[in-house]
Amino acid sequence: MHESLTDKLNQLEQKFAAMGQDMTSYLEGLLQADYLTYWDYIHLETLLSLQNPKTAYPDELIFVTYHQITELYFKLILHEIDQIAHAEPLTAGFFLARMQRINRYFALLEESFSVMITGMEREQFLKFRMALLPSSGFQSVQFRQIEIVSTDFRNLLTGAPTDPAYISDLYEFIYWKRGATELATQKKTLTLRQFDKHYRAQLVRLAEEHESHNLYQRYQSLASAGEHTPELVAALREYDWRVNVRWKLAHLRSAVQYLHKEPQDIQATGGTNWQSYLPPQQQQIIFFPEVWTDAERVSWGQTASLPGSN
Repeated sequence: MHESLTDKLNQLEQKFAAMGQDMTSYLEGLLQADYLTYWDYIHLETLLSLQNPKTAYPDELIFVTYHQITELYFKLILHEIDQIAHAEPLTAGFFLARMQRINRYFALLEESFSVMITGMEREQFLKFRMALLPSSGFQSVQFRQIEIVSTDFRNLLTGAPTDPAYISDLYEFIYWKRGATELATQKKTLTLRQFDKHYRAQLVRLAEEHESHNLYQRYQSLASAGEHTPELVAALREYDWRVNVRWKLAHLRSAVQYLHKEPQDIQATGGTNWQSYLPPQQQQIIFFPEVWTDAERVSWGQTASLPGSN
């Protein structure tokens, strides 16, 4: 035990000496420091203070808390994608391990979406949602970041010009803008105008920074070198399917649960045209076109089952 302690002290001394620091001073600081607690480490009091419903309806606490949990999972997903984007050298094993983590996060998100679909009283939701105008889950910038760093920017566009253009020019053709139109006037919703004003420059810059090392490009680099594996292809297929089919269908089921009404559907809080925007069959967004067959792309979003999984 004594030799082990001496070795550790010598290693610490070398570490601090390399930085021009005095190890003794750091040890003195360690003596003065208090013990770390769980609640301090995760900032529990701060975390629990962030749920601030705008109405007195009890189920609004479920609504705001669930969305905050979702954003934390999005943060983890972006963390994993960032590792893949910047890994040098990138190996199929490293890529696969991170994709498996990401797929696990999205599986948990999809599983937890039952909280949104059946976990609130419809009558309460239709009341408290009016206090949330014009905010909308459409404005989740982290989900938009996930989309942008997952594939080439052109794979997220609709009706874009075919000639080369700057990403800043192509941004106006990004697919999600189709859904952010007022049902009555077909003009950009306030929700979209707010989002673009706050995030447009940031998202364009993110797309530019990842033009050569988004997930799609990183996969292409491995594939062109013959270093991809069937397991990695399967993980990318699952990811594409979870994000662009299953996650969208979960939102669609939630919208139908709360907003469908005869003879006319109820408008979403952001005024988005959810009926035509949410169905993945309408969106036709695919991150990795090459890992799908022509038939699978044609039938994209028509079924919730992962193609080839049976």
